[in-house]
Amino acid sequence: MSSSSSDLSPIAEALADAAAARSMHYFRTPLDIITKADESPVTLADRAAETDMREILAARAPSDGIYGEEHGAERLDADRVWVLDPIDGTRSFITGSPLWGTLIGVLQGGRVALGMIDMPVLKERWVGVAGQGATRDGQPVRVSGCTEVARARIVTTSPDIFAPADWSAFDRLSRQCAMRRFGGDCYGYAQLAGGTIDLVVETGLQPYDYLGPAGLIEAAGGVVTDWRGQPLGLKSDGRVIAAATPELHRQAMAILSA
Repeated sequence: MSSSSSDLSPIAEALADAAAARSMHYFRTPLDIITKADESPVTLADRAAETDMREILAARAPSDGIYGEEHGAERLDADRVWVLDPIDGTRSFITGSPLWGTLIGVLQGGRVALGMIDMPVLKERWVGVAGQGATRDGQPVRVSGCTEVARARIVTTSPDIFAPADWSAFDRLSRQCAMRRFGGDCYGYAQLAGGTIDLVVETGLQPYDYLGPAGLIEAAGGVVTDWRGQPLGLKSDGRVIAAATPELHRQAMAILSA
């Protein structure tokens, strides 16, 4: 049976607990690093953590689909699909930085019904459920009310993620913001959900990178689309703009496309 909507949060919590237990076992220990086809690093910790998550889903939601970073896709035609990134920010993990996390998104009918960013080292768990709001460690959070690019705090992981044309667009936008920051991997999306960052703009992402954060930010009252303003899904092009308000989103999108 597929999990019911009321079961989503308990299952997501169990997945995050399992991933954290496995990944923290390996954190700041010597690791074999493998370079994947897209030149991103993967470690034994990533693969083992996703295996643990999949075993939980096999037991608790066996007919649901899975789209995972490390072990591929299963049953993507299911009404409900779990999108898993056991360690988002593998470079942070490898270098001993605490700013890596586990990302969990649940697609239901093609839209994100739940999004989670779990930060095991920081011991922060950010969860958003469509129609129910967002929390950090059980306490409600909400995006800021920023409506102007000139007042916005913007973050992206690294200039290295952008192709030249996309970097030119991001640079044009970010230099009009009140503050721009680099780094943090998935934590920037959590900061946006919590109201301390107003914009996140990135490119080159995969569904397991953006669907969990999108669910969290939308539940916290924010707006997340691709650079053309289209909703995010499994077939999006990997360019993401997340904003605290519709007004800020429209302004940022217009500058990106100028």
